[in-house]
Amino acid sequence: MTLHRLVLLRHARAEPAGVVPDHERPLALPGRRQASAVGVALSAAGLAPTHVLCSSSLRTRQTWELVRTALTAAGAPEAVVSVSDDLYDASTGDLVALVQGVPDDATTVLVVGHEPTVSHAAGVLAGPGSDEAVVVRVHAGVPTAAWSVLELDDAWHTAAPGALRLVSLDRPT
Repeated sequence: MTLHRLVLLRHARAEPAGVVPDHERPLALPGRRQASAVGVALSAAGLAPTHVLCSSSLRTRQTWELVRTALTAAGAPEAVVSVSDDLYDASTGDLVALVQGVPDDATTVLVVGHEPTVSHAAGVLAGPGSDEAVVVRVHAGVPTAAWSVLELDDAWHTAAPGALRLVSLDRPT
């Protein structure tokens, strides 16, 4: 069985709430730099996604576009992208259900989403073999543009609480 990797990315820093509806908040200038740095870091770590599940909010779509641009510049092939309203207000169960529906030929799946869902999902999915220090960190929440990496030795439809290994949490420098 192929090793599957799930990368849970919190969107980059957005403009403050209140000026426009939350769903339409764009990235702030520092967030644009963060997102580009995420793409460079994912490429360097060998984590270019084959499939992307992206929330429909403006800030997540902009985050993915800047990550994609950096990945493409580094030679990564284009990923299959699915933008979903379901990820905007997703619960951990909603996120897991979307991941379970990913085709098994997707070796690396990137989810571009929101807090607290991305950190909570990382903690809930973490099972035996996880890095305990990383589990503690995700339970505290993750900052903007941070991503956690989980591994699954089986098919995506088997993704469930405690079924993956949480191996790292990172953010751009």
